[in-house]
Amino acid sequence: MKVFIADYGVDVVDYLKQIVEDLGYVAIGCTDSNDFTEILSREVFDLVILDGNIRTGDDTSPLEWMNKTLRTRPPVIMMANRSAKRDITEALNAGADDYITKPESRNVIAARINALLRGNAVGGAFDTEVIYGAYKMDRLEQSVTIHGQTVILTAKEFELAEMFFKNTDRTLSRHYIMQTIWRTTASLATRTLDMHISRVRAKLALRPENGFRISTVFGYGYRLESAHYSVSSKQ
Repeated sequence: MKVFIADYGVDVVDYLKQIVEDLGYVAIGCTDSNDFTEILSREVFDLVILDGNIRTGDDTSPLEWMNKTLRTRPPVIMMANRSAKRDITEALNAGADDYITKPESRNVIAARINALLRGNAVGGAFDTEVIYGAYKMDRLEQSVTIHGQTVILTAKEFELAEMFFKNTDRTLSRHYIMQTIWRTTASLATRTLDMHISRVRAKLALRPENGFRISTVFGYGYRLESAHYSVSSKQ
């Protein structure tokens, strides 16, 4: 999972990035209002940690900008020096999912980050099986069963499939997919990425009649689109 941190203080960004990375997540930080909108317009994040004083280039509230601009707005933790109930209430009413008053301990911040990321994920971190409609994913065997037929995937194909199912109906950029699956921001050949996605689409028969299909968002990335389905898990 990937977390975006926006704060005017370089030391604060570095501190929060270390907490996020120690939890095993990817952290991207910025200390500039223009970078804030540019990065969020370009990349997909699972969580945003936002300083209460950050403003966009046109002085718009960042939460307002995110709600109007982003295809899917990730959860937001607002951090500020203000602890008055009115400030906290205003932030939550504006769309923040949590509010942390500075300064706060590393353990508390880590717990709040984990709570939101777990709450935003489909299936628990330790579930061995997760079911998405007609698809049952076995994390131990790295296999997927559909309509009683088991399909064996390579490690990368399974990671791709799981990533798409966890982010159903959410557009994922090529950059996000590369960081999540290949653990790199280096340029990856379009042919390599397209080939892996094509294999997942074919092996899992991701077609409307099975409840899901992978769509290409030209110039940006991919999206797994769904019909109505339910999710369950086993430990």
